[in-house]
Amino acid sequence: MLKLLSSVAMHPSVLVGSRGISTCGGPLLFRSSLPMFAEPLKKKKRLDPQILKAREDRKRKKIEKSIRKLEKVSKTLKPIDEVQLMASLSNELDIRQRPIEVHSNDKLEERIVAAKAWSMFKHDEHFFNLQVISDLEYSQQRALNELREVSEDLYLAAIDFDESLFTYQLTGPVETPPIENYQSPDGEYIDISKKWD
Repeated sequence: MLKLLSSVAMHPSVLVGSRGISTCGGPLLFRSSLPMFAEPLKKKKRLDPQILKAREDRKRKKIEKSIRKLEKVSKTLKPIDEVQLMASLSNELDIRQRPIEVHSNDKLEERIVAAKAWSMFKHDEHFFNLQVISDLEYSQQRALNELREVSEDLYLAAIDFDESLFTYQLTGPVETPPIENYQSPDGEYIDISKKWD
């Protein structure tokens, strides 16, 4: 029994474990126990309750002031330059105002009938144009098929792209060679937007 206790006492994990460090997972695996993380508690400084109340009041007043400022700014709208009316036009607003005309029922019915007739006319015109285009495409394809039966060379010449129709010409290199040791700009820009408070 004495021999067993002496062998347990001499085991390195037991010896080291008595100091708060355990090597149960292996002799190279050290784990610190919880009491080693502790530190002495700091003494709390007692402050005067009036000082604490004054600090809270200052914070509250600052927050209330920022809320009032945000509410004031939210009511004012940003002016849009494109929508603003010129001063000369705003002075002539009464002159430029058109009187509201009240039409009779006969006049309104006449306008409705005219609008329907115009709509039907444009509808028929649209379908007539579609029919004409379809007929032209069919005639063209038929002519190309007959030309292909006569001569393959003439057919290829007919469907070939005619560059004389477009007079657009490009001069200069097709690709720009890279500039050696070129430092590309990092996206600097000048901010010209207006600031609104």
